[in-house]
Amino acid sequence: MSEELFEAMAESILEGEDDEAIRLAQEALVRGIQPLDAINLGYVPGMEQIGKQYSCGEAFLPQLVLAGEAMKGALKILEPEMVKQGVGRELAGTIVLGTIAGDIHDIGKTLVGTMLTVAGFRVIDLGVDVPVISLVEKAREEKADIIGVSALLTTTMANQRDVIEALEDLGLRPGIKVMVGGAPVTRDWAEEIGADGFSEDAVGAVAIARELVAAEE
Repeated sequence: MSEELFEAMAESILEGEDDEAIRLAQEALVRGIQPLDAINLGYVPGMEQIGKQYSCGEAFLPQLVLAGEAMKGALKILEPEMVKQGVGRELAGTIVLGTIAGDIHDIGKTLVGTMLTVAGFRVIDLGVDVPVISLVEKAREEKADIIGVSALLTTTMANQRDVIEALEDLGLRPGIKVMVGGAPVTRDWAEEIGADGFSEDAVGAVAIARELVAAEE
């Protein structure tokens, strides 16, 4: 019977049905299913599948956003129970995220945060219009592996370079890696400013983050 429930969980993610994802999470707890099993065997496979569909052009950004919202809804039910039980997910790494100062675009950055959370990263999302020093100080405070910094305006892209320079000035490079993204950001720009990673979308960002953390081990 658990297999049917796990399949329904994955389907709720694929269909972007946040109410159904929440209902199934609640049902799992009532039935005594371990919350970690519900996440890893039910919801995560759904996110992985929608991610693959997006990468292949079989799903589009609105579907990915809805899937992310459904996943967040399920996690809000399951994670408090995991804390209560003293059970934690295996941590892939710690990432500080933010949309750079002068820029208030949020959707892409938030989606990246959701996908990274699903992948097992501890994500500290500082929101939008985040000053360079706030990103750097938070990363130092939280002993982060990576700073992920987004920009959707060409006028704010230069501030991504400032994050890397601030880390260098404080002697925190190369201990803290930097990933950059956003509509106007290109691989050439990432290389020019000395960023460690670049991705055009949330699915790719997860793969890059995993590579960066693995390279430090």
